[in-house]
Amino acid sequence: MPATHVFETQDGATYTTSNGAPVAEPYAAGKIGNSGPLLLQDFHHIDLLAHFDRERIPERVVHAKGAGAHGYFEVTHDITDLTCAALFNKVGNKARITIRFSTVGGESGSADTARDPRGFAIKIRTEEGNLDWVFNNTPVFFIRDPAKFPHFIHTQKRDPQTHLKDPDMFWDYLSQNPESTHQVMILFGDRGIPDGYHHMHGYSGHTFKFVKEDGSFVYTRIHFRVRGGFKTIPAEKATELAGSNPDYGIEAMFNAIEKGDYPTYDVFVQTMTVEQAEKFKWNHLDLTKVWPHGEFPLRPIGKAVLNENPKNYFAEIEQVAFSPSHVVPGFEASADPVLQSRLFSYPDTHRHRLGVNYQQLPVNAPIVPIANFQRDGAMTFASQGSRPNYQSSIQPLTYQKKRANYIHRHEKFIGHALLDLTEISELDFEQPRALWNKVFDDGARERFIKNVAGHLGGAKSAEVKKRQLAVFTTVDKNLGDRLASALGIPPVGPIKVKSASESWRFKSTLAD
Repeated sequence: MPATHVFETQDGATYTTSNGAPVAEPYAAGKIGNSGPLLLQDFHHIDLLAHFDRERIPERVVHAKGAGAHGYFEVTHDITDLTCAALFNKVGNKARITIRFSTVGGESGSADTARDPRGFAIKIRTEEGNLDWVFNNTPVFFIRDPAKFPHFIHTQKRDPQTHLKDPDMFWDYLSQNPESTHQVMILFGDRGIPDGYHHMHGYSGHTFKFVKEDGSFVYTRIHFRVRGGFKTIPAEKATELAGSNPDYGIEAMFNAIEKGDYPTYDVFVQTMTVEQAEKFKWNHLDLTKVWPHGEFPLRPIGKAVLNENPKNYFAEIEQVAFSPSHVVPGFEASADPVLQSRLFSYPDTHRHRLGVNYQQLPVNAPIVPIANFQRDGAMTFASQGSRPNYQSSIQPLTYQKKRANYIHRHEKFIGHALLDLTEISELDFEQPRALWNKVFDDGARERFIKNVAGHLGGAKSAEVKKRQLAVFTTVDKNLGDRLASALGIPPVGPIKVKSASESWRFKSTLAD
């Protein structure tokens, strides 16, 4: 048997080469004479340079800048009526977790205080494998059509010619895709800049499914609500910190955990039956809509506590790989098209960034033994010994008991293959209108106008400004008129949209 590898070293350890040979002088290099050329035979120096040239892996295309910590998730309420997942089979069950928070659009060196949504990804190490909840700090998102996502992210990055962030690109995209309005209003409201990473809520946004042993299910959306409330930073303070301390969020969370001020979250779910989904006013899978709490109340299920900072940021946070496709029995993805697209995209980017064996890295490895037919590939170190890499009758694996077939008309889909793009209707403006009229107070409305005018005012295109102004006017005429005044341009009328009665209905995709 090969010797056990030792990856962690203690202070005072002997300095060695990467193959373990002791080195007398780390700064020395083999040369011919005091000023002669270097010797290729000096493996330590060549290996030092070669590793240095390769020590930066590709940064994440989105969510590049972030902070993370470890802790635990504890089940506090019985939800065995919702799911057969082993994690939830008993109140008091605990699982070790890693959470990574992040900004979305900026590079790895960008400021933590940018006006940007925040990623809120949780890896829960259960006895049935890893369950990843890959959430955001807002309950909705900009899109509901998956093909729009790469295009949207491109507009949040840098202009291909100038290599600068471009307000025209930003607002040009949003004004052409008005379903983004709900998220835009949250982004440019007070919650658009959280006070660090550990003072914000997290939301699944997507619709998932809790599944029982018999195959029956309910739809669910998950909420992490931070104790102490969602704290924000005024725009002026955020701008100041971006210059004086761009790593403010990372530093604040690290210091809080070191002092024992552990970020703690109460975890809730909303649930919706298939019958409720068919009668729901909005598409229950629509990522741009919330489920009203009055109709679908929050139900407590657990708490999450972050009580351990990483020992090595690269190994434990930069290399942590989340995916909504990492699920366990009792928890499944819904038919949400954006979620379905993410099920492919996330593992694909991990294979590119970290390698095909990214799940073998310590921070990603599940706590349960792995047994399958996947072998080899770059950087494999858990090859499963001599077990056959096919379905063998000589040395067979055992298999999970098949779940009962649960047949429901609700998920018996019919229809022709087609290229589909959702349409904008009056339903897309009801929730943003409620946000403006019922959630924002006078001060929040004033700050929203100032924030949008400051950013949209930087766009050079008069057409882009008018088109986005028309979107806001469709939300509310007072909002549109106040924003026009702040921009110093004439008011515009609303955009034309379909009526609510002409909008999408779930029953149209179901078999009779």
